[in-house]
Amino acid sequence: MALSAPQLPPAVDRRTFVRGGLAGAGLLALPGAALGAVVTGFTHGVASGEPGADRVLLWTRFAGSGDGSALRYEIADSLDFGKPVTGGQVRALRDRDWCAKTVATGLEPGRWYYYRFIGPAGEISPVGRTRTLPVGRTARFRLAVFSCSNLGFGWFNAYRHAAEDGAFDIAVHLGDYYYEYEKGNYPGLKQILAGRVLRPDNEIVSLADYRQRHAAYRADPDLQRSFQLQPWIMVWDDHETANDSWKGGAQNHQAESEGPWRVREAAAMRAYREWLPVSEEAWAAYEIGDLATLFRLDTRLTARDEPFDLAMIARGSDAQIAAALANFREGAWRDPGHTLLGAQQEAWLAAGFKASRRTGKPWQVLAQQIVMGSIRLPPNIAEGMRPDSPDYVRRRITNGVAASRAGLPWNMDAWDGYPAARERLLADARAADANLIVLAGDSHNAWANNLALGNAAAGVEFGGHSVTSPGAEGSLSWIKPERLAADTVALNPDLAWCDTAQRGYMAVELTPSRGSCEWRFLDTVRQRSTRLAATHTMAVEAGRNRFG
Repeated sequence: MALSAPQLPPAVDRRTFVRGGLAGAGLLALPGAALGAVVTGFTHGVASGEPGADRVLLWTRFAGSGDGSALRYEIADSLDFGKPVTGGQVRALRDRDWCAKTVATGLEPGRWYYYRFIGPAGEISPVGRTRTLPVGRTARFRLAVFSCSNLGFGWFNAYRHAAEDGAFDIAVHLGDYYYEYEKGNYPGLKQILAGRVLRPDNEIVSLADYRQRHAAYRADPDLQRSFQLQPWIMVWDDHETANDSWKGGAQNHQAESEGPWRVREAAAMRAYREWLPVSEEAWAAYEIGDLATLFRLDTRLTARDEPFDLAMIARGSDAQIAAALANFREGAWRDPGHTLLGAQQEAWLAAGFKASRRTGKPWQVLAQQIVMGSIRLPPNIAEGMRPDSPDYVRRRITNGVAASRAGLPWNMDAWDGYPAARERLLADARAADANLIVLAGDSHNAWANNLALGNAAAGVEFGGHSVTSPGAEGSLSWIKPERLAADTVALNPDLAWCDTAQRGYMAVELTPSRGSCEWRFLDTVRQRSTRLAATHTMAVEAGRNRFG
């Protein structure tokens, strides 16, 4: 069947559009596209991303016939499209899974625009809203920041809440936009929420698999709506390819049964770039007027060395484990050659810090995947551990406690596993006199970290909780979240605050004098609702590089 969305009449104003109105009309029939139905026309809504002062990348998917279909796009500053400000041609190609992307240029800075695509037979896509980045004096800029959205665990209420808020300039996704596992593996079969249909059922390995998984996620109406309303800047983490990925492989990739890693990685990245409003660049910078530079990093695939595995180090008797961890702490863990960003990206970022400060921008913001602050586990975390806890949980807790007693952090897959690389980044920020704000995802929990270089303040970190993926409450059921948070903050002097039990997203606001984050905690992800259970706000003043 052919799907089309009606042109919005002039009576539908911007407020009505943002709050819902008729703008969702083109989305109502879309989920069938991910469930195996034969669907033609505009199948998965519209999206925009990679904003600049005079440009933005536009995306849609139009399933046609033959090798491809010619589409037109229009951009206007009013919903009636009476006088489009620009437009052009783009093709939706079979070879690109019918996805179409184009960069619209010649736009005015700091402006909201509406856009739509028109098919070869006059079919009209849903209308999208996008925004260019400002130039010059910028009094305020707001970001909705997401990470770790696992379809099977629940509804994407965080996306829906941010869309209904309607006050964000851009959305940022810090990775784990989807998960690669087979049905029944994270979440388990008993944890899967009814109505959350995952395709394909198997672990995704091939290009066709990755494309189908994208389609399944893009069928979610709240995800579609959020992409429809503002431009996105997106960072990939590990699950966009496979769990705990690095430049040469992944924990969840077995070459003997799944083929060469490079083939799988290429398939995952191709589907990612087809299905999302992203550029081909692994890292990039975005200038936000005279207010900030946002640096999008790759800490995962380009240069990351294989993470250390505490389970391979902490073996034998208690004395042997303690000795092995002490040797590791003074040796391999501190190796300056154990890299995360790689020399090329490190040099680019150091130059970017200096250029941003040279032009007078008060804020230098990193949009990247993993927690940068150093976090050790409280040694008492194992007290009361349930006898029926899964083996992988018991091993991770036992190893984490042993590492903590040896003066080591517990998560070697975060910046904590690459301390020399972290010191170089913070030294570069200090050398540039940067006001550093780090945005981090991956951990599923919420963190506010002070970042220090020796005794010198070097920046702060807003660590984001997940959209749906369970945090510490999912595996540490024997310890109350309030106690876990209090004990973790007490043990880690640079950790200002944390929450380990709630889902949601971060609302980050920048002004010339202040950078703040409001962690928004949804009441539930097991029902479709935007009711908030709580919020928490932390802020840093320009020039301090430290909370409080």
